[in-house]
Amino acid sequence: MEIRNIAIIAHVDHGKTTLTDALMRQTGVMKEGVTMDSNALELERGITIYAKNTSVPYKGTKINIVDTPGHADFGSEVERVLRSIDSVLLVVDAQEGPMPQTRFVLKKSLELGLKPIVVINKIDKPAADPKHCEDLVLELFLELGANDEQADFPIVYAIGRQGIAKTNLNDDSKDLTPLLDTILEKVPAASSADLINKTLEFQPFNLGYDNFLGRLAVGRVYQGVLKTNTNLFIKKPTGETRTGKVLKIFTFNGTDRVEEKEAVAGDIVLISGLPDIYIGETITDDTNSEPLPAINIDEPTIALSFLVNNSPFAGREGKYVTSRQIREYLERELEVNVGLKVDFDSAGGDSFRVFGRGELHISILLENMRRAGYEVQVSQPQAIIREINGEKQEPFEEVVVDTPSEFQGAIIERLSMRGFLMKNMHHAEKTVRMIFEGPTRGLLGYRGQFVIDTKGEGILAAHFIGFKPYAGEIKKRAVGSMISMAAGKTLGFSLWTLQERGVLYISPATEVYEGMVIGNTSKGEEMNVNPTKGKQLSNMRSSGTDEAINLVPPFTLSIERGLEVMAEDEYLEITPGNVRLRKQFLTENDRTKSRR
Repeated sequence: MEIRNIAIIAHVDHGKTTLTDALMRQTGVMKEGVTMDSNALELERGITIYAKNTSVPYKGTKINIVDTPGHADFGSEVERVLRSIDSVLLVVDAQEGPMPQTRFVLKKSLELGLKPIVVINKIDKPAADPKHCEDLVLELFLELGANDEQADFPIVYAIGRQGIAKTNLNDDSKDLTPLLDTILEKVPAASSADLINKTLEFQPFNLGYDNFLGRLAVGRVYQGVLKTNTNLFIKKPTGETRTGKVLKIFTFNGTDRVEEKEAVAGDIVLISGLPDIYIGETITDDTNSEPLPAINIDEPTIALSFLVNNSPFAGREGKYVTSRQIREYLERELEVNVGLKVDFDSAGGDSFRVFGRGELHISILLENMRRAGYEVQVSQPQAIIREINGEKQEPFEEVVVDTPSEFQGAIIERLSMRGFLMKNMHHAEKTVRMIFEGPTRGLLGYRGQFVIDTKGEGILAAHFIGFKPYAGEIKKRAVGSMISMAAGKTLGFSLWTLQERGVLYISPATEVYEGMVIGNTSKGEEMNVNPTKGKQLSNMRSSGTDEAINLVPPFTLSIERGLEVMAEDEYLEITPGNVRLRKQFLTENDRTKSRR
């Protein structure tokens, strides 16, 4: 059977997974109502977090498809996948056009010499402009240095949600056949008799874990035949060699795993039996063969500490609360989460230094931990500062903002205060697109403010572009913390008097402890308050006796919001049932001492 290998790449929310689901439904390997995004968090957030494999049969050909994440925090997943496939479907929203992550993944594809097929999706949107979108994509290709062959890309127009594709806008089409035909025509075949007869070369680009099978590796058989229970050599990119056996091989049929005895050149398969296999290593059956080129993985950009929860409410909800249990979880996570690094020794016994790709990357990790029954507290995320050739350097991001034009002044002002410089600006009818460049530090904690500044109508997307010289001091935090000085249950009356001073994070009848941060103050200084104080009940009449208590809904803390609003001397306490913000030193006395 002929094999074709493709990856679907796009900016977040441009319709990759929906299109993959439609292809699988049309070829009969997936039931209605099922989706590729199977993880609970992916379904809730509507984003792809983990790269996934599937395959669809069409006209006697097996098409392996890798659905990749669109969010920049998971960019390391995309980069590795691109090495193992022969072409990419670049999905672009017909209304929004190419976005930052489109640029990032396309640049990587072009550098690897792949020839993309462009899918202009969502052509049924009211403001869709497929022709203009096409021009923008071509501009982007040329800007990124595409050669003549790459710039002469085939275009397919699609409505992924309805499962329709067409090669000309005026064509009448009922399904995705035009897209499948284009894949067969334009994507080179992955297997041939020549390749099958060569020495085995298999390289994993993704890892998985199974409670019964242990460590799993997803990779491509570049040449030769991979068989179970044969003696194999595993080579690191540096040339070190060890031996091992593959116990099970699974190919994909839709999203289902099918166990096979062997896999031939060109196929993408899942293997088990090698407990220490890592991304980028080469598996071969000849001890003298050269290892395949290494797969580079992007460096983390932010760091924070994970600590044992020691607040007054510790241990109430979580099943796993000790440093040993947190350590074991992080060690398991390191097996599969490649963008993550953990320093277990530098911070001391009860705390671990964790390095990640961005706030979303870390918050997904924390969300998975709390759902598994863990309690943990984390410090404020900080950008990683390095010294390169005696010069201080820090991570920089490119930020693309799409917003109605009346908000552009506020955004330019905020971002310039945070060390960002505007690189470009395009005006459309009512919206404006601005491109900024600046330090990752300046972006930490800005997304919530951005939603307020644009009244929820703006789109902000950022991706890491590299380490650049340190940008100097950035003043960000204009608000102070409102700290509870008493323990107990909050009362509506006291919250009503406090809400004039700033924004509250809690509602009435919430249990609080001394040192817990219950809100922020708009004037910027810290304020110790008593949220448990009731109304004085006396039999004297006064003019303020019967005032109605109108409470503003609280700004409820989620993990992401907490990471954004927390100050340097605070911890975010995360338990299966609650997210709380607290001071590192709970009593006012201790805080005063620590400042000295």
